[in-house]
Amino acid sequence: MINSKCLLMLFALLSQITVLTAKVKVEKNINYTSQNDERRQLNVYYQKDLSKPKDVIIFIHGGSWSSGKKDIYWWLGRNLARKGVVTVTINYGLAPENKYMQMGNDCAEAVKWVQSHIGDYGGDPSRIFLMGHSAGGHLAELINADPQYFKKAGIKNPVKGLILDDPFGLDMKEYMSTAEKDKSYEDFLRTFTTDPVTWAEASPLLYVQNIRNPHLIFYGAKTYPAIQIQSARLHEMLTAEKIPSEIQVIKGKKHVGMIAQMVFGTNRLYDFILEFLACT
Repeated sequence: MINSKCLLMLFALLSQITVLTAKVKVEKNINYTSQNDERRQLNVYYQKDLSKPKDVIIFIHGGSWSSGKKDIYWWLGRNLARKGVVTVTINYGLAPENKYMQMGNDCAEAVKWVQSHIGDYGGDPSRIFLMGHSAGGHLAELINADPQYFKKAGIKNPVKGLILDDPFGLDMKEYMSTAEKDKSYEDFLRTFTTDPVTWAEASPLLYVQNIRNPHLIFYGAKTYPAIQIQSARLHEMLTAEKIPSEIQVIKGKKHVGMIAQMVFGTNRLYDFILEFLACT
């Protein structure tokens, strides 16, 4: 249930929603580091009307830390921008050329760029939210919970809240210690090595004591058991620490379906997200 203040804020946000695609602009392939590197670029989706600062969502894609790219999610950027949210989709270095720490450093650098430049696109730099699906959810929570990443980027953690969509790998040590040694497992070794100490250092759940910002967590009722177990555990741990956390179990959805359903701008996950933004 949401209180009257949240309802008023949500109504105000909804009143700004633009449904015409023509009013959404996109700027692509912006370098967020000094390198002219495709894997260190981002896209910004925003409305033409820049008169009032808007909430900002930075989306980190999934793909087992070894595949995926920002441009696949153009529909997410446009759908959110139409609803009044400036949206940034980012690339980051992938395995095997990059280990998880470099991926985290890339994501933190992208956030730094957004904090400095998003005002040019109508975004409010004090209202930056991270969103990630699958491996992207892991990286979003990793840089949020482990302070070394923003420290290396030279900024304080500016993240107002987290939106995790079927996040994979919240506890990599638990997963890598117990999972079946299949093709996916071998793929993950390219990102996290064979060292259990590294698995622990890469596990956001082990840094929960550092988290101070609200969370919205989704997982599918038919997704991988590890995602269900660890998502619920994160929610419980945050609640125990008195950090606002909401969890939504989406009936009938498997792992890929948890992000694919958002192709449709009318999908109910957008309603949950807008309510979360309004109340945070």
